[in-house]
Amino acid sequence: MNTGFTRPQPRLMTRLLLFFLLALMAGQALAQSTGDLTGRVTDSKGTGLPGATVVVKGTSNGTSTDATGAFTLKGIAPGNVSLTVSFVGYATKEVLVPLDKQGDNLTISMTDDSKSLDEVVVTGVFDQRTKMESSVAISTLNAKQMQLLAPTSAADLLKTVPGVYVNQARGEINNTVYTRGISAGSIDNANGYYYVSLQEDGLPVTNVNLGVDNYLRADVTVARLEAVRGGTASILGTNSPGGIFNYVSKTGGQKTEAEIRTKFGLEGNGKNPYYRADANLSGSLNAAKDLTYSIGGFYRTSQGARYPGYQMNNGGQARGNIVKNYATGSLKLYGKLLLDHNAVAEFIPSQSFSDPKILSGLSATDSYYLPNISVPFPINSGETRTFNTTDKIYNRDRSIGLLWTQDLGHDLTLTNNFRYSNQATTVNTPSVVTPISTTGLLFYAIPHLLGRFGTYTFTDQTNGQVLGTVTQSPNIINGQFAGFNFTPGANNNFPGANVQPNSLFFLPMFYQDTHIQNVLNRFDLTKKLDNMSFTLGGFYANTLVDRVGGATDAGIGFGTIQNQPHLTNITLTGFDGKTYQVTDPNGIVDVGRDGINHNHGRQEQIALFFGHSWKLTPKLNFDYGLRYEHTHHTGYNVQPVANPLRNDPTYGGRDGNPLTLYDNGGGTDGSPLNFDQTFKTFSYTAALNYAFSEHYALYGRYSNGRKSPDLTYFFALNTPFLRDNPNAFSQKTEQLEFGFKVNTAKLSGALTPFYSQLSNVATVQTFTNADNTTYTPPVQFARYKTYGVEAEANYALTTNLSVRATATVQTSEATKISSWISNGPGPQDDVLVSYSGNETDNNAKLMLSAAPTYTLGKFLAQVNWFYLGDRQANVSNAFKLPGFSQFDATVAYDVNAHFRLQGNVNNIFNTYGVLGWVGPGGFPAALDRQAFTPQYVQANPNAVYATQGSMPRAYFLSAVYKF
Repeated sequence: MNTGFTRPQPRLMTRLLLFFLLALMAGQALAQSTGDLTGRVTDSKGTGLPGATVVVKGTSNGTSTDATGAFTLKGIAPGNVSLTVSFVGYATKEVLVPLDKQGDNLTISMTDDSKSLDEVVVTGVFDQRTKMESSVAISTLNAKQMQLLAPTSAADLLKTVPGVYVNQARGEINNTVYTRGISAGSIDNANGYYYVSLQEDGLPVTNVNLGVDNYLRADVTVARLEAVRGGTASILGTNSPGGIFNYVSKTGGQKTEAEIRTKFGLEGNGKNPYYRADANLSGSLNAAKDLTYSIGGFYRTSQGARYPGYQMNNGGQARGNIVKNYATGSLKLYGKLLLDHNAVAEFIPSQSFSDPKILSGLSATDSYYLPNISVPFPINSGETRTFNTTDKIYNRDRSIGLLWTQDLGHDLTLTNNFRYSNQATTVNTPSVVTPISTTGLLFYAIPHLLGRFGTYTFTDQTNGQVLGTVTQSPNIINGQFAGFNFTPGANNNFPGANVQPNSLFFLPMFYQDTHIQNVLNRFDLTKKLDNMSFTLGGFYANTLVDRVGGATDAGIGFGTIQNQPHLTNITLTGFDGKTYQVTDPNGIVDVGRDGINHNHGRQEQIALFFGHSWKLTPKLNFDYGLRYEHTHHTGYNVQPVANPLRNDPTYGGRDGNPLTLYDNGGGTDGSPLNFDQTFKTFSYTAALNYAFSEHYALYGRYSNGRKSPDLTYFFALNTPFLRDNPNAFSQKTEQLEFGFKVNTAKLSGALTPFYSQLSNVATVQTFTNADNTTYTPPVQFARYKTYGVEAEANYALTTNLSVRATATVQTSEATKISSWISNGPGPQDDVLVSYSGNETDNNAKLMLSAAPTYTLGKFLAQVNWFYLGDRQANVSNAFKLPGFSQFDATVAYDVNAHFRLQGNVNNIFNTYGVLGWVGPGGFPAALDRQAFTPQYVQANPNAVYATQGSMPRAYFLSAVYKF
């Protein structure tokens, strides 16, 4: 195919070689070493801690431990020396070394304490520092804390982070995460991680907004999670002003260690089995103990919370790294292989806007997936692909990276993090599952059956039961054609009549095959002086995306309105006396539809950032950061041209038989629509941190961040008009926050008032013309503001009882927003309505969590409580999604030092908490949430719509073995 598009050459190797050559020349020019105070940092078991930071208190004279935990400090002045020792996941320790002991073999033992603000963080800061010293809002979870939970997804771990909203109702993937009201578009899961950066070991998991969480699974190889809201995220994150969520991997130590976890569960309120095994092995590879490894992963198979009739989740991953420590630095080679199949939960028909309830005959454990079918369908070029429902969403990630840290001498440190990933996702699922009436025009218009007059007979494909008939006939007035009539049969018995009479589930076959190649590189060059540090950094990303497919390209199924819908066999007895087969042997209509979309594009980003931290006084620290980013999008979109013969009554389709209608579809490639857009953005932030004492500190920060459109925005430019008028602008986020931090023997935590404003947000809508083609009215741009308070605290009530609690209180307003209302086919009667001043949609005013933990000897018990307050359903404030609470429980018993048994119950009271919704009226009216008004709710209080809720109750039993 001649696309007219020349793929740009990335010049990648030249840029990467330049990074490394500059660093090597700097290292040769500056490297030197002296020292006169030596020692070793270990954990409570005596194992050396590589990478621990040792600093002479009150100075910038410091170093890091080597692979054995050993360190050497240079230029120590005569006299007693006070050292500050810190390491990720351990409580910072101060050690006084008298002059007469400085020649001894000094050993400093660290204590594991993930709840303290003394722990060192690496995310959202220009150099490693404790949470108490940092002027950012950051929360952490370590491996021990994560082990106590039974999360349904990686996003599920974020529910206890203040200021963060998590919608995990879809299952393991396709979740929604946002912070501080920066959430435009998130209500339909389309922009789940659009404003935040989901990272592994300091680099984005993937660099385009195409199913970001498809490629991340939290397992036993994760050492900790660091979550930053706002603040420096606009400087140190990639196009992510809302926050950074960094999953940090475990690395090996001197001793060989292993951890094996096995988990058996019953999901779906105790009905559906779940099996999972995690393992991690680590240790040293040589006698010098300076070459270490860590390798592990998981495998899981489960029927899921909403069992579709086949495994809902099956697959796993393997991850590992090898670390070489040497006198002046380290090299870490790491990689990952992910092969995982996942289904996502659909919306459930419900009633009552004030107190949503699932309709009788349906339940929160229902699945509305297609049954186990395999359907070949044509691609425009003549190729045939197969839609396999049991593949579900098949995610693959093959990645390899290299992290290099080098001490260049003169307190100058270089860090370079490089990763290449080859990712792919193949989707074989239904999409936008909603009821559709067999007596409505769209039921016949969508699969090109309008004008094929006669009686349609619907038969249950599974049990052979005739569900009913509908007769399509012309509406003739005064001898003139005036539309269509759709007359139901007298004995119709379609299931789900209480949902919508004479209706079936609309089950479009959503096939999409996406391939992504990411090349990512970030470097940081940090210089430390007595009272300040400077960081100069750069980020480069080159992402190539090739995508085939769209929402209904493969075909359409119509299923009975029930759990695990049965597809229907549809025949047409025409007025011409002939009998036509409308569905294929699987029960699929219009196989191949009107052809297949194809998108190809490259997103290339180059960023430079600078950070300066200045200790103005022993108690007052000032820091600021700047970031310039250049983003270039190039590519093309190919829209298919539908088969012009498909409506010819003599056309036989792919099998040559005019009586089989299901194979008349397909298309050919249209002309490519090239796009080429460049965005240049500048972001900045500044903060002051004042330490009243070692126990109390206060900070204030202002941030002004920019976000360029994602490559996916340009994939939606599918007409020449949209391509020539993209209305693509960078979005702007402003945030102001203050944080009061406390760290005492019993209490650690932070109170953070904040203000955020998100502006220049495009509202793109799609409507239908009279001929069933689509059009996009003029794009509108919106502005949102949110202000509130975040709180987080860990409090030890007694030696046996502690509590971790978080709270978010916020108010969010759409200060400028308009939406089009389509009153009929075509743009002539569209109306633009302003909702400025309304509350923003899906932003809870109150989010709370509390986790009391009781330990007694070998026994541990924990209860996790989460509360999500009510939220406006849309910007017209038609109704509110009600607030709800969820309780989870954990009980653990350490049989011995190596073996633990643990039980978890998620959602103890089986609460169905509404997290999303689609409107009444079936397809396609249900999808236009913003046009759904308060007046409609008042006039139709008992209308049937659909909701998306929290996961049903689940039980898990785990066995953990460590040595």
